[in-house]
Amino acid sequence: MRIDSHQHFWKYDPVRDSWIDDSMSVIKRDFLPVDLKPVLAKNNITGTVAVQADQSENETIFLLNLADENPVIKAVVGWLDLKADDIDNKLKYYSKYDKLKGLRHIVQAEKKGFLEDKNFLRGISLLSKYNLTYDLLIYYNQFEELLSFVSKFPNQSFVLDHIGKPAIEKGHNSQEFEHWKKSIIKLADNPNVYCKVSGMVTETKFNQWVYDDFVPYLDVVTSAFGTERLMFGSDWPVCLLSGGYTKVLGIIEEYYKGFSNEEISRIMGKNAIDFYKI
Repeated sequence: MRIDSHQHFWKYDPVRDSWIDDSMSVIKRDFLPVDLKPVLAKNNITGTVAVQADQSENETIFLLNLADENPVIKAVVGWLDLKADDIDNKLKYYSKYDKLKGLRHIVQAEKKGFLEDKNFLRGISLLSKYNLTYDLLIYYNQFEELLSFVSKFPNQSFVLDHIGKPAIEKGHNSQEFEHWKKSIIKLADNPNVYCKVSGMVTETKFNQWVYDDFVPYLDVVTSAFGTERLMFGSDWPVCLLSGGYTKVLGIIEEYYKGFSNEEISRIMGKNAIDFYKI
């Protein structure tokens, strides 16, 4: 089974989705399973993990409803207010949904110190009780805080989204690359942390990248995490800003084509199945 471990759905709302500015007009519309299914078929992808794009409980319900109606959605990574006083009750309630496999918060948009908030930490501490994973979404300059955060939860299953959003546009000879590389190696020392090879094309100048731009970054995450803790994700439809689904998948297929069938199978599905308990 080939699994896309990271994609989104939304019914476009100009107020809620204000992060989609005029430079992103290609994704300023609805994106639903009916739009994705032919793309998956074309690329021989058999299932997906639908990940939250809005910080609301309604978003979680929306994705779970889509998952009920569309068997191609194998798992949902939703959002709940992990800082809420009643988070344990919320988690207990949502645990009845078999396809809710994890949660995510868009930490990249938060101020410094968010990952140190005692109420947020309390919420994270409850996730393993309900067998829920947690997706880590940060910018590369938030690694110091992230490393401290992850160290507090050695038994929690984490996955780093978009290889930590390095500044690929600045190139692998930059100081940013060296900082990102050192941080990735430290993060990968935690055996409970996986990494999604996803979201790379939107860290470049849109539609002005070449395959070789990504090789140094894939070298680092592959060396650090090994093929046992990497998983392919398209980041569709956000990836459309800088390349279609087939181009994004092609980067991964080209890089790993010399690896064993077992290693490729793990990156293209088995690791996501194991991590999200699909």
